[in-house]
Amino acid sequence: MMTKNCAMTHGGKFHADDVFSAALLKIWNPDLKIIRAFTVPETFDGLIFDIGWGKFDHHQKNALVRENGVPYASFGLLWEEYGERILRAGFPPDQAKKEAEYFDFKFIQPLDEDDNTGCGNPIASIIESFNPNWDSDKPADLCFAEAVQFASVILNKKLDHMFGVQRAKELVKAALTKAKDGIVILPKFAPWKAVLAPSDAEFVIYPSQRGGFSAQIVPADPDFPEAKQYFPLAWAGKPEEELKRISGIETLRFCHNGRFLISTGNLEDAVKACKKAKKQRKD
Repeated sequence: MMTKNCAMTHGGKFHADDVFSAALLKIWNPDLKIIRAFTVPETFDGLIFDIGWGKFDHHQKNALVRENGVPYASFGLLWEEYGERILRAGFPPDQAKKEAEYFDFKFIQPLDEDDNTGCGNPIASIIESFNPNWDSDKPADLCFAEAVQFASVILNKKLDHMFGVQRAKELVKAALTKAKDGIVILPKFAPWKAVLAPSDAEFVIYPSQRGGFSAQIVPADPDFPEAKQYFPLAWAGKPEEELKRISGIETLRFCHNGRFLISTGNLEDAVKACKKAKKQRKD
């Protein structure tokens, strides 16, 4: 599909669909040249997307729809073709397939649905704002290139995060084996939700970038904030000196008003704060 270093999409006004499609193709082939036009010449010998009624267009009758009812747009069709192969750079082949499906569900499907239905999407709205204003003489192709560069940053950051979560799993799993009383202590911060949310862990502690240590509650599901338990209500949002007095923990200096995060000056007090939260629940 990508034997040529050239691809074509439609000209004129652009949307998140063709912009993110271009960004994805640039990840797969950094040397790819993308041409925008209103018709596809019969002699064109590159990949065609979001125009031309081919494999990576979605405007024709009987266009593909996912099993959950969300119609494919070009971004989703291209991810279906290349996403799993891109993710194999950081995942085992069997897991790459699952991660590709998950990324499609979480990130791509909302954009595809917006492009097909106009339902509204914040990221799509931002991309659309890259189009030239009504009274601007700025070339649309130049604006498209700027939008693709912006979308590439988003897409690369998303992929880098996925690979980072994968790299963190062994470190977090090792810490989980040493957990006591449902409290996991990480040697340094690393993405932990994918491993700890399905486990029996209730709290995770790690060195803070601001000095000292942070402790968080572990949610029951990595995609939802609902916690297995919370830090005491009496601590929520209190100033540092009052917090120390109420808690009896010498270096406890912060408790988020949402009661899911605290910070302390040392590891011992972070553990103590988690144990007090557990005890309060039992009492």
